Formats: sequence, C-alpha cells, structure tokens
Amino acid sequence: MGLNNLRTLYQALVLDHASHPRNKKGMKEATAMQTVHNPSCGDTVNIFVKVQNEKIVDVSFTGSGCKISKASASMLTQSVKDKSVSEALEMTKIFSDLAIGKEHTSDEIEKLGDAAVLTQVMQFPARIKCATISWWALEQALLKKG
Repeated sequence: MGLNNLRTLYQALVLDHASHPRNKKGMKEATAMQTVHNPSCGDTVNIFVKVQNEKIVDVSFTGSGCKISKASASMLTQSVKDKSVSEALEMTKIFSDLAIGKEHTSDEIEKLGDAAVLTQVMQFPARIKCATISWWALEQALLKKG
C-alpha cells in the first residue's frame, strides 16, 4: 500500500472511530477496570474488560480526550474482543513497541486489526501518548485482573 493510500486510510479510520466510537460505555459486570490519565494533554481513558475462562468476552471504554485517543480506544475494543488474555497482552506489547520505534513483522502488526493504522501517528511524537493511553490501560487492567 502506498504512503498516500495509508495516510488516507489512517485519516478515514481515525475520523470514523472518533466521530462514532465503538463500545463507548461503562460496564457494571467488568472483571477488570483501569483508568489512565495523561496530565500533559488531559486525556483520560477508563477501560472495562469482562474476562471469562481467560477470554475477553466484552470490552468497553469511557473517558475524554482528543480524536486520536478516542479513535484508538474504539479500535482497541474491536481488536481485542473475543481474544484470549494472552493474545490481548501480546497486542498491547506490539502496539507499545511500535510507539517507541521497535520493529515488528507485518504478521505481528496485522494482529492489531484496524488499530495498525495508528502506527502512522508515531511520526508525531507529541501524539504518541494519545494513541497509546488506552492500550496501556488495557494492559494494566488485564495484568491486575482476578
């Protein structure tokens, strides 16, 4: 895929998920929840996860933040639902690694689903935390569950 096509896809997906976030709601029956706040920009994300038999059966988020933060949380919920806890933790590691410039194979990046397009934001260091805040919250929630 050419760079212009990737940028167009990135913009379309981010705008769609920011304007129409998926799974943006609280969850009373969550088995784990984590809030992460970024004091440098004011973004706050609350991640709710319902895990049964080591599988994520439901995931949602609430909070406030910029378009990238909201879009990333929305894409995250779609990417990890129905995954095992270990698969989701692997995804959070891949996403975080990409944010700090570590390389991964295309197969590994593909595991992120639509969220893979957010790797484009890594070109703008000031926006990296916006894209990663929900992934950090998910990782923390999954590591402390149970």
